[in-house]
Order: sequence, then C-alpha cells, then structure tokens
Amino acid sequence: MKHFILAAGLVVALISSTFVSAAAPTTQADIFAETPAQHDARMQWWRDARFGMFIHFGLYAIPAGQWNGKQIKGAGEWIMHEAKIPPDEYAPLAKQFNPTKFDAAKWAAIAKDAGMKYIVITTKHHEGFSLFATRYSDYNVMNTPFKRDIMKELSDATRAAGLHIGWYHSILDWHDPNQQKDETFPIYEQRLRNQVSELLTNYGPIGVMWFDGEWIKQWNDQRGEDLYKLCRTLQPSVIVNNRVGKQRAGMNGFTKTGGFSGDYATPEQTIPAVVPPGTDWETCMTMNDTWGYKKEDLNFKSTRTLIRDLIDIASKGGNFLLNVGPTAEGEIPPQSVERLHAIGEWMRINGEAIYGTTAGPFPPLPWGRVTAKEGTLYLHIFDWPKNGRLIVPTRTMPVLAYPLADPSHSLMFHLNPEGFAIDVGKSRGDADATVIVLKMPSGPIDVVKPPAKATTHPTTKPAAGK
Repeated sequence: MKHFILAAGLVVALISSTFVSAAAPTTQADIFAETPAQHDARMQWWRDARFGMFIHFGLYAIPAGQWNGKQIKGAGEWIMHEAKIPPDEYAPLAKQFNPTKFDAAKWAAIAKDAGMKYIVITTKHHEGFSLFATRYSDYNVMNTPFKRDIMKELSDATRAAGLHIGWYHSILDWHDPNQQKDETFPIYEQRLRNQVSELLTNYGPIGVMWFDGEWIKQWNDQRGEDLYKLCRTLQPSVIVNNRVGKQRAGMNGFTKTGGFSGDYATPEQTIPAVVPPGTDWETCMTMNDTWGYKKEDLNFKSTRTLIRDLIDIASKGGNFLLNVGPTAEGEIPPQSVERLHAIGEWMRINGEAIYGTTAGPFPPLPWGRVTAKEGTLYLHIFDWPKNGRLIVPTRTMPVLAYPLADPSHSLMFHLNPEGFAIDVGKSRGDADATVIVLKMPSGPIDVVKPPAKATTHPTTKPAAGK
C-alpha cells in the first residue's frame, strides 16, 4: 500500500508539472480579497440577468431512460447509477454518440428568444464523459462519431447571441476508478483541476463555473476553496456556485453554517419561502421530471407555472436557471421550445419587471408578487381582485401607477385601511401575470403587515437529484 501511495504521488507531481508548463495561471495580487464594491461589480451582470438556461446533455441522452428494454426509475442523467450499469458496459455508448442535429446557434437563439441571459451546460456530468476536447481523458466527445467540440461551438454561439456562457462540471465521476478510492483520489483531483483549467483557458470569457457532486466523501471545504481559487486565478471575473465546497445542507437548502460557500447558493427544484437578506441565490429547476433527456417523461410544467416561478424567484432576489435536456440527436425537445417561446413572449412585454430588479419590500402577497428597482415597484398580479381594487400593503402612496403593457393608461389609487388600493378594473390583462408599475417617491416605504395567507400556484414534485 505504501508503495502504491508513493507511486500515486509521483503521478500527481508529473501531471501537475505538465499542466503548469502548458497553461500558466494569471497572476493578480490579492485577487480573493475583494472589497464589497469589487464583489458587487463582479456579480452585477448575473444579478441583473435573473433568467438563464441549464442544459443537461451527455451519453445518457442515448438510452433516454431505458436500459435493456426496461424503463429505469429515476433515470435520465442518473441512469448509470440507477440501473447499476458498470463503467465498462456504459462507456461503449460513446461509440454511438453522434448528435447530427446539434446546432449551437439554434440552442443559443432558443435561449435568447425565451428572454434568458446566460447558458450553463454540462461539460462533464457524473457519468464522467466530457463534451469538450480535453487532453486529460480519452473519454470525450472527440473520440466519438461526432468528433466536434460542443463546448467550443456553443460558447462561440452563445456569446455571438449576446449571452453569457457558463460551465457545469461534476466533482463526482462514476467512470474514473481513481475517484472511487481514497488512496488514488489525488490523481483524480489533479485531472479534475486540469480539466477545469482547460475549460477556463481554451474557451474565452466564462461567466459561471457551476460545480456539483460535492457530496462525495473525499471532498471537503479546503479542496473546494482551492478549486475556487484556481477558477478565479485563471478568470478573475468568473462567478462560482456554492457546490464547489462541501456546502449542501440538503438538496433544497442554501448552505451549511460556516465552511466555504463560493459566490452564490443553489436551491434545487424548489423556491425558498424565505431568503436570508443579502443572499445571492439561484433556483435550478427542470421543466418536467428529469434533467437529462428521458423519452417517456412528458410531465411538463405549464407555461403559466414557469412564468410565475420566474416571478416568485425574482421577487425574492434570486435567479431562475431553467433546464432543458436535448435528445441524442442534439435537439431541444419541442415541448421545451414551445414553453420557452411563450415565456419569451411574456418577457418581451414585461422583462423590465424582471431584469435588474431586486426583492420587493413585501413578503408573498395574496394576489401575487412584487419586484423592485430604485424608485419603482412592479406588482405582478396572479389572482385578479374580483372587485377591481388591488390592495398594496403600504401607506407610502405612489406618484404614478400604470400597466406595464400600456404606460399611457394611468390608474387611480387611494388610501385604504390595509395600505392603499389601486383601481385596476374587473377585466384582467395577461392571464399568466399582469404587471402594474408604481413610481414611488424617494425615501423608505412604510409597509403595512400583509394578510397571512399568500397565493400559491401549481408545481410538480421535485425530480431526482442532479
């Protein structure tokens, strides 16, 4: 055992030496000692964006939820794990990987049409297969019939569309035996760092590094902080999620107390009821029940649910990372495209009430949600008042009120025991969510305690973990 550990150490040293000569990191004094102003400047584009596309794509799109003719429960991107498929039986899928209908420009256009501002895609999921041209593993897209660097094409197309590109990269790897054993984990960790370095060196400016799989026993906060520092050294402006460290306090939580938290929290498949003040966070969510493509999974959320989820998240100061799972041919499923286009139609009219907003001054209200910008409140009405009078729980009267879809139409308002009431009429505007703009006077808003019961809207059960 001692001889084996020594050999592993020598391999790590050799790999590390090779990498340093291949791609020396950028140097920047005190890069991690940001002032609050510097941190805010780095985070600003992401906070303004509010809406992004998650893409889960890999070999798992080929079986599409089936193995040996059987539907696998909880499958999708987890099919290798759920069906207990050995690596040597799963790996031959790479010989079938040939997404001939993949069109990077089309994917970017679908995201842009939806009103999304960034894309995060799986460069390597837990299955261990890399969708990019890597020097550090033969198990990659260049050794398939496709032989094209999907990450290169998509990063170029995404930036050409005016969006930011981000990388998902799994810390967990079911394919690499070095990840499975404590004594060989340093060899795997060096490969992990080398591949992350490639992703942050060979593909231009990267907006986000989105890590996952940090629950493996070998991972800890120190390893996470070291990986974070590597990312920020190579690209000082990159934003890194909290799963770079040993942070998960449960799939639907924010982070544990203490430890290394990266730049933002990542609740999964849920929208928190309460968000700690000053927290940067992003809900990632599927449209149906699985992240990776599963042919039989047609349990798609409605457009209304997705629009209202986006609003709910923005009203609490968060981002919405909405997932699509392309088919083995490389196409985003039509059900996803249809819903994304409909969200985009709503955003083209109402995007002002989402982009660049902060959490509203009220908790969730009985009739909907509120987002804010300096001097402006946006009232997102889900449940239209039957009497045509919308109660806003503040005694601070607006200067002006009007529908966002029709700024020329001023609305009347007056004081009310519960705050003030706006006369919105008895016929609603948008059935999914109508936005009323309030131009507010300068100074603090006098909030009246709102009614206890808030509105809810349909959701589906959480999907299997990422």
